[in-house]
Amino acid sequence: MKTKYGIALGLLAFNLTVSAQKVDRSKLPADAPAPTIKVGKPESFTLDNGLKVFVVQNNKLPRVAFSLLLDYLPFREGDKAGYVDIAGQLMRTGTQKMTKDQLDEAVDFIGATLNTSPTGVYAMSLKKHTPKLLELMSDVVLNPKFTQEELDKLKKQTKSALAAQKDNPNAIASRVSSILVYGKDHPYGEPDTEETVDRITLDDCKKFYETYYRPNIGYLAVVGDITPAEARTMVEKYFGKWQKGEVPKPTYDLPKPPAKTKIALVDRGNSVQSVVYVTHPVLLKPYTKESIQASITNDILGGSEARLFNNLREKRGFTYGAYSSLTSDRLVGRFRASASVRNAVTDSSVAEFMNELKAIRDSKPTADELARTKSAFAGNFIFTLEDPQTIANFAINTARYNLPEDFFSNYLKNVDAVTDADVQATAQKLVNPETAYIVVVGKAAEIADKLKKFGDIEYFDLNGTKVEAPAPGRLTTAAVPAGMSAEQVIDKYLTAVGGKDAIAKISDVTYKMSTEMQGRTLEIESLQKSPNKYAMSVSMNGQEMQKIVSDGSKVKMGGMGQSQTIEGDEARVQILQNSLFPELQFAALGAKTTLAGVEKINGRDAYKVDVALGSQKFTEYFDTETGLKVQVSSTRPGPQGEMAVDVGLSDYKDVNGVKFPHTRTQNMGPMQMKIATQSIAVNKGLQDKSFSVQ
Repeated sequence: MKTKYGIALGLLAFNLTVSAQKVDRSKLPADAPAPTIKVGKPESFTLDNGLKVFVVQNNKLPRVAFSLLLDYLPFREGDKAGYVDIAGQLMRTGTQKMTKDQLDEAVDFIGATLNTSPTGVYAMSLKKHTPKLLELMSDVVLNPKFTQEELDKLKKQTKSALAAQKDNPNAIASRVSSILVYGKDHPYGEPDTEETVDRITLDDCKKFYETYYRPNIGYLAVVGDITPAEARTMVEKYFGKWQKGEVPKPTYDLPKPPAKTKIALVDRGNSVQSVVYVTHPVLLKPYTKESIQASITNDILGGSEARLFNNLREKRGFTYGAYSSLTSDRLVGRFRASASVRNAVTDSSVAEFMNELKAIRDSKPTADELARTKSAFAGNFIFTLEDPQTIANFAINTARYNLPEDFFSNYLKNVDAVTDADVQATAQKLVNPETAYIVVVGKAAEIADKLKKFGDIEYFDLNGTKVEAPAPGRLTTAAVPAGMSAEQVIDKYLTAVGGKDAIAKISDVTYKMSTEMQGRTLEIESLQKSPNKYAMSVSMNGQEMQKIVSDGSKVKMGGMGQSQTIEGDEARVQILQNSLFPELQFAALGAKTTLAGVEKINGRDAYKVDVALGSQKFTEYFDTETGLKVQVSSTRPGPQGEMAVDVGLSDYKDVNGVKFPHTRTQNMGPMQMKIATQSIAVNKGLQDKSFSVQ
């Protein structure tokens, strides 16, 4: 079916007349042929050093953008994985002439943007500041200065991000699936870790820059209020002295799919949801007829509100969203279908994934599916043409991939030419559920046995290293040691923090804490008064964002002009968890404790104590050696159902004879916050009015 492109042609008021014609309005107009798009052709030139420049003049706004792309093949980073990304960030931390602060100030002074990455630089400013912008940009490109101080900062930030990924099931699934699909010896599969980041040196970063930041593999797009003549003069002035060099062209063995479907399971004992990926490598080159067919095929299968979405969400209610992707790449592409689903329906979700993947191979799409997808492609493509940067990208990709000159002009014709038979043939070639990895990150104790029907199960850690399968019946928890009970574990903890006599001398505690969220600092004040009164305030820039207050019987939450009173068992659990030494209140508040076994928390054995209070429950973990409480886990309502909330406790320090944790790490879904304690004060004589619930 031809895609419809409605073009309204109004008659101009030049005394033109049209003979009246009889129109049959009971029939839809015939589909028009796909048009040839008139894609503007940038002015282009090449410097003597090999830098290829493409200029798109657009005078709508008085600004100019410069996008530098370095076109080198990916390469392995070995036992220092992560250094390429860090080197790209170091490019922005100073030059031979300016420190990072001076560079930041110079960029801010002209209201510009200047960003660097391992594959290039982007800069943008108002037209009048273009000479200064290019001066700064060229200084960054030609004269970067890497310092140990800035490297240490970036290594610390990188390791912090890696630590956060350990508690993000989506990040774990993505990481493990890449390792399995490509292999650790391929640049797309080798994982970076805290250990590889620690090995990165200044010389590694300098060597990367000296090897790969070369003009002869560079493409520079100049877009905005600038003429080609102006652009040539400025680019030659600021980048003409950039020295070209030989750039390596590594080769790699082609990743292969498994001989048969395999289940790769990463066990997360506290997960209430499973992240499911069905994935395998594909041979799919970018900007080809086949890649266009693959894009349409994928959108029918796993685009927004497509087959996977309608099945797993709309029809069955397993998830908030299910999608797929067919990625093209010069080296090797990848197919992936994914969703986050409830533990109880993990195996059912995998079954529906497999059904849909087989269905798109076994039959052609409906005429309506194909027409809607083509129409969406056409609309999106035409919309992108409004951005002059798109025209520059078209020209660069035409040169990079040696495309026909009319590839993008005929893009819509190529989309329109895709048939239902093409979609089925593409699916049969590129979607292969029989030879795929089914990567699942979730609670093995609840999902493992049901997944066996889909293939052999292998267990992996978050770095994609194969690990031994848990012993039968002990998928996440080891057996309870003989003679131990929950009461004994709690008594050991109370002794470890100072003993009941020392605890009894503390009547109230005031915490001053802080954390960062999305680059902003949050200040937290927490008040606790024996036995179970509690108040917490979260502020940012002096403005209170959230407040929770409990007088020991009621709980009220508020912030930003709204408030809510928590009642029932939910309130009872909050009162218990936030009371001063809750373990002393278990019996008084009717909580039942069960020693459920031993689990690994941060690589160390910890007793798992389940606490039930009415319809609510949570779990506390106590280090088997030190006796200290190291984590509290519970579930909370989230946008996709229940999600696990883990609060890690560490860095215990003595305050008035009792040990208190000074660092808390809270994981809530994909988000992680590290909460640092600035001060703890005890026995300040807190008044009951501080805990009043109005």
